[in-house]
Amino acid sequence: MTLGPEPSPSAADIAAIRALLARLGVTPQHLLSETTAATRMPTFDEYINRVSQAVTDGTRRVYDTYWRRIRNVWGDRHLDEVTPLEVKQLSEQIRGQIVPRRNARGGRTAAEHLVGALRCLYRYAVIDGLIAENANPAAKVAKPRRLASTRRALPDGHLARINEVAATTGNDPNLDALLLRLHTETACRRGGALALRRCDLDAEQCLIQLREKGETVRWQPVSPTLMRALLLHYDERGTGDPNGPLLRYRNGRPLTRRRYDYLWRRLGQALPWVAIQQISTHWLRHTTLTWVERHFGYAIARAFAGHDGRTDAGTTSTYVRADLYEVANAVAALTNEPHPLASGVPPC
Repeated sequence: MTLGPEPSPSAADIAAIRALLARLGVTPQHLLSETTAATRMPTFDEYINRVSQAVTDGTRRVYDTYWRRIRNVWGDRHLDEVTPLEVKQLSEQIRGQIVPRRNARGGRTAAEHLVGALRCLYRYAVIDGLIAENANPAAKVAKPRRLASTRRALPDGHLARINEVAATTGNDPNLDALLLRLHTETACRRGGALALRRCDLDAEQCLIQLREKGETVRWQPVSPTLMRALLLHYDERGTGDPNGPLLRYRNGRPLTRRRYDYLWRRLGQALPWVAIQQISTHWLRHTTLTWVERHFGYAIARAFAGHDGRTDAGTTSTYVRADLYEVANAVAALTNEPHPLASGVPPC
């Protein structure tokens, strides 16, 4: 049996429905919303607590400051009560409150993190079905455009002076010299160094396992000299737990980011250009990766840096990806030491 077209509602029916909706106080937005009447819209105070427990430690560390500011301003308001204009106003307010520093970028980073912190909250609110995706106010506010980084590769002479001062001054020069060698040789980030454990050291193949931002994990070749230094550091300061942090103070306490602050403040006092240019550990990453790119090409520099290639260099990077052995060749040339995984080099 063939069914005919469904009859269209009459004008009288539509008028009756409109009158009923008006009497009930229901608007078209209520009908289109994905949030049901049984779902209670949480406040920012409530939802920040829930989201904070769901994100990674790195995300929490970056956004926690901005979530606290959001609590101070909107803590008792519901998620669906904030407009894109209010998000923009708050980002500009925080941008204007930034403490002026020599390396300040006009508060752009603070405004960017504020919008990012709100986008993180609303992304989970969309997943939870609390709001519709097109009702996300943070997604409608653009982040400030990032300025080009002022970091660059250090000249050989400057790098040598930094290592010399670190190894001859301070309350633990052996630790600081080891830190600088680790970052210079591997181009790892601070988080990767602080997360290093004894079980991450493959002494036979001269490899260390780095766990860095974005929950990335990779094996990075190191020189035999650095491997011996890391093993000796563990023997002298380790607690016997191979799963605990490797880098430690003399008293056995695990290293924290404060050691880096102390180190570069001390270097800046001895070398004024370090303080003036705001040189930090990340400059060592720039230095090493620039050297690798100049001598071994872009693909090997990307692998050396631990970049996964999903957001940079386009599709071509998929076909020119470098392997671990090519990175080992670069490490052997950088340190002027043989590496067991480098081609044509005898094992250490």
